[in-house]
Order: sequence, then C-alpha cells, then structure tokens
Amino acid sequence: MTATDLQRFSVNGTRKTVLIANDDGIFSPGIKALALALARVAEVRVVAPDVEQSAVGHGITIRRPLRFRHTASAGFGDSVPAYRVDGTPADCVVLGVHLLGVPDMVISGINLGPNMGHDLTHSGTVAAAIEGLAFGVPSIAFSQVSSEGGEYDFTAGAEYAARLVQHVLSTRLPPRTLLNVNFPAGELKGARVTRLSDHRYEDTLVRRQDPDGKDYYWVAGTIRADEVGDDTDYGAVMGGYASITPVRLELTAQDLLGSLADTLPDVGQQVGTKI
Repeated sequence: MTATDLQRFSVNGTRKTVLIANDDGIFSPGIKALALALARVAEVRVVAPDVEQSAVGHGITIRRPLRFRHTASAGFGDSVPAYRVDGTPADCVVLGVHLLGVPDMVISGINLGPNMGHDLTHSGTVAAAIEGLAFGVPSIAFSQVSSEGGEYDFTAGAEYAARLVQHVLSTRLPPRTLLNVNFPAGELKGARVTRLSDHRYEDTLVRRQDPDGKDYYWVAGTIRADEVGDDTDYGAVMGGYASITPVRLELTAQDLLGSLADTLPDVGQQVGTKI
C-alpha cells in the first residue's frame, strides 16, 4: 500500500502536519523538546517506542503483533497526542501513518547522541526518517552530542529544528532524499551543509563469564573519525555548528552497471540449460 492509498493526516484548519518518532523511547527528553518546539509551527503527533530501541537499524516487526497505546503520561500536553508502540522506530512510522494518516513530514529525534558518518547504517533514528521516505513523505532526522558530563540541553537544537522544519514544509525536498541533522553539545554557532564523515565505531568483543562459569559476550566499540574537515558532519559539529547532510536513498552503484554488464559471465547473453 502506498501513501496515496492512505487517508491524509486530518486536522482542523490549514496547518501542516508532522509525525514525530525516535529510537530513544517516548519518555526521552529529546523527543519531548522537539515535539513542543514543532507544535508552534505545525500540527504534531508523536508515535515512539515504549522502550529504548537504539541501534536497531531499519528493522520492522513481522512475527508478533504490535500494541499502539495513547500515552498521556509522556508529558507532551493536550496539544500533542502521543502514542507508544512496543516495536522499532520504523514500526512507529508504519503504524503512525496507517492509523493517524499521512503527514506532510516525518521527523525523528532529537536523538541522545550523534548519528554521523557510518552511524547511519545502524541508527534507529535515521531508519524512522527513511521509513517516512518509503511513504513518499519528506523526512528529517535530528541528533545531538552530549556534554562531556553526559548532559543534554535541547533548547537551541529544538528551536533551530522548528525553523528548519517550517522551511522544508514550505519548500519540500527532492524525492527519496532526507536531511540528517546533528547538533553540537554546547553553544550553537550556526549551521553548515555537510557531507558524511567516516565517523564510526570500531567494534571489539569482550568475553566474560556468568556465575555458572559459562561464557557470554559484550560487543563494545571505540569511536573514531579520521575525516574532520569543516565540510563533514563531524567537523561541523565539533566546531559548534549544526551539520545538515542531505542523504539520498539510492543504493545502486550506477557507475558500475556498464562495466559489470561487459565483464560478468552470461550477462546479456542467452543462457542454455547446461553450464
């Protein structure tokens, strides 16, 4: 089923509509700050996981039923209806679109921690935005770096997010393209349009033993980034700027189509029954 087959997000008046999801859960301070800021520029609905779903990527739930519950205790106020789902960030967007209607935009975040470079391959925050693209809806993912003490102040980021969302609602985005936005921990000096860096986690495997002497494992990692130029998301954020990276959902290596067709066995040839 496509977005054109679904009911539109219905509200009174002419305000634009926004569906907000995340991967930190419905009780995260990041999604609350974002929703309350966006409520000043659009009609907002929140659909978020009932528990943290960080690093689940673009997983969807297909082997068990999902629950969709209104959750007043999340503290968004009467003007922002909020619902929790016992599933992944992508599940939240699927249920939100089908049950509440197709919005004018899907927003994800504000994530507790950055999503830069290679993080996009496993980020549940970015996956929710990608799921919005699957419905043909413009989408933005927001994330923020913590302070050295692990604290977050979302005031500046949420305010800028509202301005950016208002702009995109009026100008739209190219098809199959989302914006991945990361905020610095401290003062927000401004914003830069950036490319993805090579920011990544270099995995290590830690083996330990439980009280019965049986092995178990932790997957740990060290953050590393070698590309730190001002034109990268990492360089901008470390310099105190919001990084805005356009990300296109196009996985085909277009430049290889011709050369592979010329070199791979039997490509473009009639293949017999025997090899």
